[in-house]
Amino acid sequence: MQKILVIDDDAQVLATLRKMLEREGYTVITASDGTEGVRCYRENSIDLIITDLIMPGKEGVETITELCREFPKARIIAISGGWRNDPKRYLEMAENLGAQYAFTKPVDRKELLSAVRTLLS
Repeated sequence: MQKILVIDDDAQVLATLRKMLEREGYTVITASDGTEGVRCYRENSIDLIITDLIMPGKEGVETITELCREFPKARIIAISGGWRNDPKRYLEMAENLGAQYAFTKPVDRKELLSAVRTLLS
């Protein structure tokens, strides 16, 4: 089974994404911040990362930058619910740093699963 790492500080978002992805047959590992997420990625054989951008401690942009520097072939989807009322600008920054897809929360289920399938095919 392919493993997906989901990084988000919101427990409800983690639970929702875990349930959705597990129903599709993926193994899901979760982390509540970027520091924990990077550690999980290093310790596990992860096929895809879905990360929030706004988190306490190590934010998603820092997480994406670190992972892409250390693991240039990492497949990453960024998600965000806001950043100073302009989440799209922050999502564009995530794509410029290495995320292959970026979505505004709440994420459309079909769009997210399509991106996941594309990156894992």
